[in-house]
Amino acid sequence: MNKMNILSQLLSDMQQLANPEKAKLLSGFFKTGKGEYGEGDIFWGIVVPEQRKIAQKYIELSLPEIQKLLSSKIHEHRLTALIILTLQYKKEEKEKGEQEGEKTREKIFNFYLNNTKYINNWDLVDLSAPNIVGSYLLHKDSKDRLILYKLAKSHLWDRRISILATFTFIKNNQLEDSLKLAEILLNDKHDLIHKAVGWMLREIGKRDQSVEEKFLNKHYQTMPRTMLRYAIEKFDEKKKRYYMRK
Repeated sequence: MNKMNILSQLLSDMQQLANPEKAKLLSGFFKTGKGEYGEGDIFWGIVVPEQRKIAQKYIELSLPEIQKLLSSKIHEHRLTALIILTLQYKKEEKEKGEQEGEKTREKIFNFYLNNTKYINNWDLVDLSAPNIVGSYLLHKDSKDRLILYKLAKSHLWDRRISILATFTFIKNNQLEDSLKLAEILLNDKHDLIHKAVGWMLREIGKRDQSVEEKFLNKHYQTMPRTMLRYAIEKFDEKKKRYYMRK
C-alpha cells in the first residue's frame, strides 16, 4: 500500500461502513445532546468489531497520521486511532520485550498524554487507558506514577483515565495506587467517575476482598451510592444489604 495514501484509504474504508441508523442509536447512547457529557460528538455508526478489523489492516499508521485521525470530530475515527495505538504498543511489548521496546513505548505513552483532550468519551478511555498508560507505568516507580494523581485532579476524562489506568495494576496485584486514587475521587460529582471507581474497587475485591472491605468500611456511609453498588456487585446478598444501609 502506498504510504502517502494510507490515511485517506483508511478513511475511505471507514466511510463505506457508515450506518446512519446505528449512528443515531450511538449518538443517544453516548449522550451527545446539549449539556450532556458527549455533547457535539459525531457518530458514523460503525461497530467496534469492524473498527478493530480496520485497525489491524492499518496497524503501521505513523504517529502523525494517528494524530490526524485522533483529532477528528468523528467518534469512530478517534476510537480507531486509539485501537491502532494500543495494537502498536502491544506489538512493541510482545516482539521486543521489556528493555528493547522501551523507547517506542515511552513515545506512545507521551503521545497519548499529549492528546487526552481527544480521548473524550468513556469508551475511548476504557479501551486505551489500561493498555497504554497502565501498561507503561506498571513497572515504574511511584515518582513516574505521579502523573495519575495529576490527571485525577483534572477534567472529567483525565480523571477517568487516572483510575482506569490502574486496572492493569490491579490485574498484577498492585492495589495501592487504585485505592489512593479511589479516595481522591470519592467525592467526585460525576456519575461516570462513580461507576469507574466502583468498578475498580470491585476488581480489587475479586483479588483480595479483605482489602476492598477495609476501604468500604471506612467510606461506605458517605461514598456515592452508584459507586458503592458497583463496588459490591459480586458480594453475597447479606453483605450487599450490610453495605447499602446508610
